[in-house]
Amino acid sequence: MSRWKASGVHLLLCAAIAIVVLTLMLVVWYPWPLFEAAGGSRLVFILVGVDVTLGPLITLIIFKSGKRGLKFDLTVIALVQLAALAYGVHTVYLARPVYLVFTIDRFDLVTAKDLDPQDLAQVTRAQFKRPPLGRPHYIAALLPEDSAQRSKILDTSFAGKDLQMYPQYYVAYEPEAPNALKRAKPVNALLKRDADAVQRALSSLGRSAESVRFLPLRAPQRDAAVLLDASSGAPLDIVLVEPW
Repeated sequence: MSRWKASGVHLLLCAAIAIVVLTLMLVVWYPWPLFEAAGGSRLVFILVGVDVTLGPLITLIIFKSGKRGLKFDLTVIALVQLAALAYGVHTVYLARPVYLVFTIDRFDLVTAKDLDPQDLAQVTRAQFKRPPLGRPHYIAALLPEDSAQRSKILDTSFAGKDLQMYPQYYVAYEPEAPNALKRAKPVNALLKRDADAVQRALSSLGRSAESVRFLPLRAPQRDAAVLLDASSGAPLDIVLVEPW
């Protein structure tokens, strides 16, 4: 086997693995458009770029048919790649979106790494003791009644840790849907910014603009808009349109 053929085979194997990882991300952890809003494309570029290009390139450089110790060299390359892939997948897993949290007048995208284990240890509601392993959930967060705790949240918000990052104050979204609806805005404001994207979303939902409202979604990489049912406040979809 020539070095070019060996490198090609290695590239195909790496590409197959990359497709599996990308499918896992898109279907389970980063459903579109959260893939874009959470910065999934950047993570994939790092993960797949290294895995798909580095290994086959090294194979191309070192491969020589009949070379002494070739099996050992290829085994080392494979192990290093597997270690790098495992580290990359773990990083992607920690950065996955877990909650879309309604807080006062918007939604915030919260990732697994945003949640401090010490805060999780204070959670009393069973459904929020552990972040979901699959798709992110729509929930709400309520300010605590205790004034000292409110002051603490206000202080930490200046450092980037706001209410949505305190899982001990999480509640189900459904009881808070009417409050979300009170804060929601007509979707016509979004139509003025990106009519094509909004119309595609409305068409896929089978909805008219009058039957939908929206709230901003603040996300790590790109902000978006959460479309809500104008009657119930139930989340319908997310569109990548500037919401502010």
